[in-house]
Amino acid sequence: MNIMFWIIAVITLGSALLMVLNKNIFHSALFMVVTFLGVAAIYMMLQADFLAAVQILVYGGAITIFIIFGIMLTVRGNMKQTNLFSKNAALAGLVSLALIVINAIMVLMTDWPVSENAPPVETVGHIAELMLTKFIVPFEVVAVLLLVALLGAIIIAKEVKKTS
Repeated sequence: MNIMFWIIAVITLGSALLMVLNKNIFHSALFMVVTFLGVAAIYMMLQADFLAAVQILVYGGAITIFIIFGIMLTVRGNMKQTNLFSKNAALAGLVSLALIVINAIMVLMTDWPVSENAPPVETVGHIAELMLTKFIVPFEVVAVLLLVALLGAIIIAKEVKKTS
């Protein structure tokens, strides 16, 4: 199990690094899918089946499709040079390093409680029952909101021309 974690972690971190460093924005979006799936695999190792399913469906599927549609609807010209590097790369690297150090200090200084309780056998059924009974209205409102956002993005990207 420990070796599997390290394999998944290396693949996830490697694809995240390739996502940031790749000059082709479409390839960066594909590496983002691998990163999201790697995070889902880590959730599966933690026996968080609902989080893994949501990670795959929402991030690996829906968010990635939104980003790819956005790229395809807005990118013009040569696709190989669409993800240009910023002149502030040194500053961004310094800020990223500072955040990594701060996160490492916080993780090492936190007293993590260890529970002796076993994780629940089934979590998805209870969450699904709540989403489709008690929380059905917010669930449907979010669905309509996402649909309106997608339609708005398509209309904005379409470049509506006046008809005379």
